[in-house]
Amino acid sequence: MEQMTFAFLGLGLIGGSIAKAIRAAYPGCFIRACDTDPATLKLALAEGTADEITDHIGEDNGAAFTSCDFLFLCAPVSQNDSNLLLIRSFLLNAEENGCILTDVGSVKTTIHEHIEQLGLTSCFIGGHPMAGSERIGYQNSKASLLENAYYILTPTRDVPRRQLERYAALVKAMGAIPLILDYRQHDYVTAAISHLPHVIASSLVNLVKSSDNEDGIMKLVAAGGFKDITRIASSSTVMWQQICLTNGENISRLLERYISSLEKVKDEIDRHDAGHLYDFFDCARNYRDSFIDASSGPIKKVYTVNVEIPDEAGSLASVATLLALNNISIKNIGIVHNRESEDGVLRIEFYEEAAIEKAAKLLNSRGYTVFLKK
Repeated sequence: MEQMTFAFLGLGLIGGSIAKAIRAAYPGCFIRACDTDPATLKLALAEGTADEITDHIGEDNGAAFTSCDFLFLCAPVSQNDSNLLLIRSFLLNAEENGCILTDVGSVKTTIHEHIEQLGLTSCFIGGHPMAGSERIGYQNSKASLLENAYYILTPTRDVPRRQLERYAALVKAMGAIPLILDYRQHDYVTAAISHLPHVIASSLVNLVKSSDNEDGIMKLVAAGGFKDITRIASSSTVMWQQICLTNGENISRLLERYISSLEKVKDEIDRHDAGHLYDFFDCARNYRDSFIDASSGPIKKVYTVNVEIPDEAGSLASVATLLALNNISIKNIGIVHNRESEDGVLRIEFYEEAAIEKAAKLLNSRGYTVFLKK
């Protein structure tokens, strides 16, 4: 296979994860990386993620960064705009060279409009891997971040079909799921399922902060439900500030509808409307459960049991050893720290559904209390 060449302008969490996934899929490829952080570049080179590094783009190396199969814009939005201006002259013949220009931003309208203004529509395909973490930076990147995640592609009207097919093939090779959308549809969809939840999570955290007493009792007892719904509030503040500024119209429109729905629920609570409150929670539960489908999508059904174990040294190891000796493979195992809504203290996840019944029967026979997840 002909050696593929990739270039990255910016190498943070997402850029680093994509580079690592590409390295895993194409070990013999060549990767150039540009970043303003010397520590990031040094680590990327030491880990073998990048073959060539630089801290700037200019006349001396601009051509090298556009002489590639894929050029990823992975810096913050404002920096991406500056980088595009620096390499525009080298990109104008990108279609002839076969270079695919792409980005990884959560908002697509602004980058598409900029690409249009620069006359680069023949080589640009917007990209958005629907994966991430509350942790930031290259040091937290990993190839597995993209596994089974949707990777949305937003091609321009001028990009050749063969280029879109090349990109989709790359996405599949990285272990992600390509999904092709119009960039305007992308921004409305992500406003609902990604951007609005971050606004809600941060608002809830700030509400608790302002409502707590001097002793911090709310903060002290905040358990599973609160932690689960607010985890994403720990994400990059600058990134989410920029997302709200660049996709504000969609977020505001959906936020208005969300506020209206909250006012409706508040009214039902005030009126002690048992029937409508039941319908409210039941509808949400049923729809949320429909997301978990082992046959499609990135949200997979998990095969888990919870097990009561004594609070003493060696208890967890005893359970793990018992299962291993009976040829029951464990995918993940850990202590459930939240007893607010979970039965059992030890949570065990298996690779397949058949292992649940076998493990439960074995553990029950040894005196353990097992709670099957529904």
